[in-house]
Amino acid sequence: MKRAISALGISIGLAMSAPASSHDVKTPPPHGPIMTLEQIEKAFGWDFDKTEIKTEKVVDGLYVLFGAGGNIAVSVGEDGTLIVDDQFPQLMPKIKAALKDIGSENVDFVINTHWHFDHADGNLTLGKEGTWIVSQANSRAKMLKDHIINLGFVAYEQKAYPAHAVSDITFDTTMQFHINGEKIDLLHFGPAHTTGDTAIIFRGKNAVHLGDVFNNSGYPFIDADNGGDIAGMIAFCQAVHDTINDDTKVIPGHGAVTTRAKLARYIEVLTTIQNRVQAMIDDGKDLDAIVAAKPTAEFDKEFYGAEVTTTAFLGRVYASLTAK
Repeated sequence: MKRAISALGISIGLAMSAPASSHDVKTPPPHGPIMTLEQIEKAFGWDFDKTEIKTEKVVDGLYVLFGAGGNIAVSVGEDGTLIVDDQFPQLMPKIKAALKDIGSENVDFVINTHWHFDHADGNLTLGKEGTWIVSQANSRAKMLKDHIINLGFVAYEQKAYPAHAVSDITFDTTMQFHINGEKIDLLHFGPAHTTGDTAIIFRGKNAVHLGDVFNNSGYPFIDADNGGDIAGMIAFCQAVHDTINDDTKVIPGHGAVTTRAKLARYIEVLTTIQNRVQAMIDDGKDLDAIVAAKPTAEFDKEFYGAEVTTTAFLGRVYASLTAK
């Protein structure tokens, strides 16, 4: 029975050299080698054994935990503990220790911003412990089947989750929590990073968690092979931007907590890049020609754009804009 609540940067050298055996790596186009989680861990420069969970207080009762994978927002108070995203089961003992320091290690609700492994694999632990798992309906549907996540230079096969790790509660476009003295809005604006993204707005705390629709550590990943869409990502961010204010704390899927102004800049840059790539597609240019034209060059320093990550980003933009 579920617990009731009382009155939730890529290392290129490693990525290209991570070891793999013949039975667990395939190289079908158009993506790179399919890696195991252990190989992905190396490719992204993670080390679960050495990872520290760092805690940042946003305001009283709202915190962000940083570790490996997606940022975790934490609402703690008299009604219980609600977290947004849950990283990996390998890190759960450390996450629980951080939660205990700020309130309670028992998690009543976890909201998954989307279904990708680095944001939702912690469900494998929390679901068994009685935590209620919440997501947008499309994310639950994705959790029920195997999927290849094409990162451009590598890929990961995310297996279907067992029943205990799948969303218990879903919504289509809007949902509200009333917990710990505030209303928390869950909003979905259509395909963006994935087809099942959720923005979580803590109205009483004036903060929002955008998951990987907003990346504050580099160019975003658009899961175009699973319905993600660059135009939708821009529209999603704009819709969130328009429902918050200049004092809102913005929690990205990756990177530091930031401001509405930074979100506006992100929208501006993505729109410019989308328009440039679309114009070259309209002129008949293929992906190689688009990459060679360097449509992101003036933004690469600002967005930490190394050659391979920028190429992967442009590949996902191109795939999105040319999707049938």
